[in-house]
Amino acid sequence: MRRLVTVRVMLVTPAINAGRAHALLGADEPLDAAGRRAAERAGARAAASLRTPAPAYAAPSVRCRQTADALGLAAEPEAELADWDVGRWRGRGLAELAAAEGEAVRGWLADPAAAPHGGESLLQLRGRVGVWLDGLPGAAGPGDSAGRADPAGPLDGDGADRAEGRGGSGEGRLVVAVAEAAAVRAAVVHALDLPSEAFWRLDVPPLSGTELTRRAGRWSLRCGTPLGQARAPDTAADPAPDAACPS
Repeated sequence: MRRLVTVRVMLVTPAINAGRAHALLGADEPLDAAGRRAAERAGARAAASLRTPAPAYAAPSVRCRQTADALGLAAEPEAELADWDVGRWRGRGLAELAAAEGEAVRGWLADPAAAPHGGESLLQLRGRVGVWLDGLPGAAGPGDSAGRADPAGPLDGDGADRAEGRGGSGEGRLVVAVAEAAAVRAAVVHALDLPSEAFWRLDVPPLSGTELTRRAGRWSLRCGTPLGQARAPDTAADPAPDAACPS
């Protein structure tokens, strides 16, 4: 039987806090009491799928570190999963910016290479997160172009493929990471080799799990799963590769 599953990555978004609730760009505020309680409840429900011997990481923001703690994860800090660096726009709302710098905001939304705020462009954000994703052990095999779709087409041997990664000889390495929503969206765009503009069409809810699985030279996606309903490593079947994010 071919060893198909090489790595599974569960990307978890942090619990909501005041900055996230008010849609402030790049805000990094600690979780409030409600957010911490929500993360603890989610951690209790998702213990089977998150608290494994797998490596765990957390973006350096306060909310991501606190969410990881509330989930019961012994997470190592990972700078590559940090929020989008929006430079001088940090801590400001998009509506406020649109009123004050409308032309700059429109250019930023339309051009993935634009960075009128002095921070990262969308292309730079995608590249940063992509480097981390492709650098995970098992993410790229011999002759594999990591992060690109496999031109060979659909996986063969459906029953055998689904048995891989669930305790069989092809069990993949599981990695759990609490990452900012922008980093999760960038990871999806990179892994599926989507146009960078697709970033703006993805909606990743707080305290949800987005699962990327690398098998047979390509990534497949399962995203927006509320924690506690995420697939445990030894139970549910693999999702379809074209599973869609909620909008």
